[in-house]
Amino acid sequence: MDMPVNVPVDNPNADTEWNDILRKHGVIPEKPPSPTPIIEEAILEAQRRAHENRLEDKDLDELDALEDEEDEEFLEQYRKKRLVELSTLQKASVFNQVYPLQKTDYAREVTEVSSHAFVLVNLTSMGGNVESRVLSEIWRQLAPKYGEVKFCEIRADMCIEGYPERNTPTILAYKDGEIRRQFVTLRELNGVRTKIEDVEKVLVDLGAIKEGDLRLRKQDEDDRGDRETNEAEDDDDDDDWD
Repeated sequence: MDMPVNVPVDNPNADTEWNDILRKHGVIPEKPPSPTPIIEEAILEAQRRAHENRLEDKDLDELDALEDEEDEEFLEQYRKKRLVELSTLQKASVFNQVYPLQKTDYAREVTEVSSHAFVLVNLTSMGGNVESRVLSEIWRQLAPKYGEVKFCEIRADMCIEGYPERNTPTILAYKDGEIRRQFVTLRELNGVRTKIEDVEKVLVDLGAIKEGDLRLRKQDEDDRGDRETNEAEDDDDDDDWD
């Protein structure tokens, strides 16, 4: 009767002639495939996609500036795509302001409208606490920027009798007749330091605006420009003291 033989193997994954013989006879398992080709293929695929999508976040002015660098037919495709996107936004941009609400109009102005658009309601403070003032200002800036979203505002105690002042402001996000998200005060955002981009992130998470929306990038560029301007002014002030 044949007895199993223990064959010494220093490193079963080593590329040696002895290991090849052992693998051939099933003594040791086949060597797992090297991950290197898979990694290299993934890198090449990522580079290919990045190259294909290199114009994805460019606006019309930026596309025009690339006329000498890109194929004209390729650029024209993106121009047409941007024009379609702009046209779609313009058609959907029907609100463009903050709508003050009355309790009697709530169902018509909020619940019914949410069947075809996102509606965000700010239940604001009776006494105008700091967070309520912060959110009201953000509402004022976001409403014309994202005209396809309806931004509404109503004093909390006029909407819900006895609503606690400490819970204001409260954000109610409606779609298809239902509350999809709510924030009681701005604690979950950034408190009194809440900025436009904090609420924009909520809009993206809700699906009210797309993650790659050019208007988001424009905001980032404006913020960077403001920071650079402020830093330059600070440098000038420092020079005055030299």
